[in-house]
Amino acid sequence: MVTAILPTYNRAPLAFVKGEGSWLMDDQGRRFLDMGGGIAVNALGHAHPKLVSVLTEQAGALWHTSNLYKIPHQERLAELLVEHTFADTVFFTNSGTESIECSLKMARKFHFENGAPERTEIITFEGSFHGRSLGGISAAGAEKMVRGFGPMVPGFVHVPFGDHDALKAAITEKTAAILIEPIQGEGGIRAVPPQCMKGLRALCDENGILLILDEIQCGMGRTGVLFDHENSGITPDIMAVAKGIGGGFPLGACLATERAASGMMSGTHGSTYGGNPLGCAVGCAVIEEVTSDGFLAHVRTVSGHLRQSLEGLVATHPRVFEQVRGEGLMLGLKCVAANLDVVNAGYDALVLTVPAADNVIRLLPPLNISREEVDEAIKRLDLAARAVEGGT
Repeated sequence: MVTAILPTYNRAPLAFVKGEGSWLMDDQGRRFLDMGGGIAVNALGHAHPKLVSVLTEQAGALWHTSNLYKIPHQERLAELLVEHTFADTVFFTNSGTESIECSLKMARKFHFENGAPERTEIITFEGSFHGRSLGGISAAGAEKMVRGFGPMVPGFVHVPFGDHDALKAAITEKTAAILIEPIQGEGGIRAVPPQCMKGLRALCDENGILLILDEIQCGMGRTGVLFDHENSGITPDIMAVAKGIGGGFPLGACLATERAASGMMSGTHGSTYGGNPLGCAVGCAVIEEVTSDGFLAHVRTVSGHLRQSLEGLVATHPRVFEQVRGEGLMLGLKCVAANLDVVNAGYDALVLTVPAADNVIRLLPPLNISREEVDEAIKRLDLAARAVEGGT
């Protein structure tokens, strides 16, 4: 018999009732160190005082009016994003999946309005993840996501990750854009090197196509800069963001240059809840915190300490761990043992991590995690590794 909640998740036997900073308390009173951050969502940790205050104040004033009317907090958040990024304009959504959908529509509409309606194909990469809508799974193309949901949305061309020759060969007169995550999250914390990001930008410019970045997981300060592409010194034409931008409140956005967004006029796209007063009030508070003096410097410093400590953990447990991957506070441990065994052993050691493809566990803690909490996380991961070793 089916459960009241559709059983699409294989959930851990844990129920959390309270959070504070980098910590979560379950219904048995146990205190877990959260190194998963709600899958890179809780950028400022749990129950951050500023976010609680802003959300409470806004909840007492106004929840929803729809996009039929002006929304001051939405306008303010858009201005902040334009001020701090490459973008000239922003469309707000409720999730990363919706941000991807807007990005794909925008790219196709750009070419249609500029006299090239045949340019509809989007090049994507094996191992990518762009959400669970039909458009998102069609873009990724992975068998485990698309099986049973066909036919897929046409117009996506998949190439191997890191295969430059295959990428160049895939570009035709039908190509509208290249869509890529600067760091694959679900795909196993696989980063695109800066020189390759520069090459992608040049390739798009040479062929008159748009570059779409999916910074849903790697953006919003996670790699020590506001958005990861800054580490490569390039800018996209369109960028999908979500997760950390709301600090735990459902919020996403599609950012674009004026040129790329030129086809998106009144009536071409919409969202009932996207950019609502609650979400945008919180979003303003998040970006104000992340861009405040010293915040990103802290991310860079504490992430360096975490990475160095993880390298030591790999050296100590070669039967469990093989390699550290990623940038900033978007790190992965490539495992020798089964990654789910490590995640499950972490539950007993009261530390939370997130599994990914390629036998990797992800570490995506709050960006304001302290050095002392990093040290505690390493101790707990060490206990988990010892438990895995004892069970093999």
